[in-house]
Amino acid sequence: MASSQLIALIPFLFLSLAIHLTTAEEPLPQPPKLAEKVTDVVVEGVVYCQSCEQHGTWAVDGSKPIETATISVICKDHRNRISYYKACETDKNGYFYAELKGFKLSHSFLDHPLHSCKVKLVSSPLKTCNFLTNVNYGLNGAPLRYEDKRILGSNYEAVIYAAGPLAFRPAHCTPKAEEP
Repeated sequence: MASSQLIALIPFLFLSLAIHLTTAEEPLPQPPKLAEKVTDVVVEGVVYCQSCEQHGTWAVDGSKPIETATISVICKDHRNRISYYKACETDKNGYFYAELKGFKLSHSFLDHPLHSCKVKLVSSPLKTCNFLTNVNYGLNGAPLRYEDKRILGSNYEAVIYAAGPLAFRPAHCTPKAEEP
């Protein structure tokens, strides 16, 4: 009787072994991958038309913002080669917000935006105010400032640096009349 019960169990043993072998081959389900966090570098600032009263200074008091002025962001690598370039226009308030899409840090310290990127004036749409000035080094390249500004999202972060303010000026300013 024991042998007949054993013979009856053999097909069940083979069936359970077959089920085990087929399920062991299938990969275990993987947890869904978390989206990689994207970090963008952004440069912001304002471009003005410097008033003639401030001519020869770096002051922008009384200056008017320039709409559609063009600036450029130029980044150089640790060998002083241009590694990134972007041109950007200002809005109606003279404000620019340049997202440096594709900017890569190949050397963690030397190619950091604070050390490797500068903002330069390119052009002004105003015929009456299109002379380049070096206010805040807009002609030679304004350095970036870190002001602890960030935009945070669930999988996004933008680190915002500031440059300027920058200014164009009129090519000719009438000299001030001296008081007697």
